[in-house]
Amino acid sequence: MPVTENIGRRQSIPILYTRGTHYEVGFDVGRTFGALIQSFIKSCETLNQEYLPAYETQEGRQAYEDTLNNLKTNFPQYIKELEGIADGSKIPFHKLLLLHIDDVILAAVKKEGIKQPTGCTSIAVNMKNGAILGHTEDALRDTLNHFYFVSAHIVSDKPQGRWNVKEEKFTSLCYAGHLPGYTMNYNHHGLVFSINTISAKNLKPGKTPRHFLTRAMLGAENFLQVQQILRDSGVGAADGCSVNMTFLKQEGDRLFHNVEVGPGVNSNESQLSALTISPGEDFIHTNEYQRLKLEQGNEMMLVSSKERYKTLKNYIPPSTKEDVITMLGDTSHPEQKVFRTQQNDYVQTIAVGIFDCNEKTWSLYADNPTSNEPLVVMPLVLQNTKSN
Repeated sequence: MPVTENIGRRQSIPILYTRGTHYEVGFDVGRTFGALIQSFIKSCETLNQEYLPAYETQEGRQAYEDTLNNLKTNFPQYIKELEGIADGSKIPFHKLLLLHIDDVILAAVKKEGIKQPTGCTSIAVNMKNGAILGHTEDALRDTLNHFYFVSAHIVSDKPQGRWNVKEEKFTSLCYAGHLPGYTMNYNHHGLVFSINTISAKNLKPGKTPRHFLTRAMLGAENFLQVQQILRDSGVGAADGCSVNMTFLKQEGDRLFHNVEVGPGVNSNESQLSALTISPGEDFIHTNEYQRLKLEQGNEMMLVSSKERYKTLKNYIPPSTKEDVITMLGDTSHPEQKVFRTQQNDYVQTIAVGIFDCNEKTWSLYADNPTSNEPLVVMPLVLQNTKSN
């Protein structure tokens, strides 16, 4: 029985400040949050009922090994980071990597994953009086109360991975046992971003899981680097997602961007579609491709995405932080709510984040933001800037 059924929705989000190598940072995360990670691994239905049985098959193990070999070649530092989490939390490494490979391992055994309306909602508002990126973090209910902040400063003695990164400094909301980068995040270069999961129909084992691409984004300094990371030339993404972002330190007018990422099924690079949200514009993304013409799986996710999108489009276009908070807290739809807390729902909104790009703050809510104060309002501390 999942622990979350017994303790309810906790008003608690722990944070770890850590500095070191990739392995050292991972180990500190695992050691600090070991109880949360162990609890999540024990209660995670998709891992225990879907991914681990697939891993025990010949086809699944081959997909796992092909993916791991690719990652050791291109992102060895993040494999070391995940090894650190595994060692620190005393969880077998393969269980943590399977969480990142996700439904791709099921594609190898020709099996579909649990079909539930998972996914998140992101809203970007690019106005002079309100430059906001808001995001609901929606996940399977096993994830409720199983997340934390990691604020890390990673310094390596030599360039790491295919993008030759020596230093990373970021803060990320992380699911228990997962690498940073796949939820809400910012780095000291001023990159702020959120992720929407998209369920592409055709997944490609052996390529780069989306979670590793978004982990690599935490080292990006500009939009060109982000596109390079997501395109992943030479390999390509194994699955799909949508990235919503802005750069706080960019010169000239503020721009937001949305990049839809599709798996590199018949190519050695990801499929990408980038959209720029200019001053005076707003943008909404849920969990479906709006521009890439790809076949999508998980019909329940698509239905939920379309209904949430329709609900939000019924509002007057947002122009302020308050508008975004109201929209992300919407519970008007009888089934496909934007903020999801129905007791028996397989999917829950576990947190809501509001990045205020003018004030340079990140507000994090553990409950509906329309009726609760944020648990924390953190300053976005950037390179060469001083925090109070």
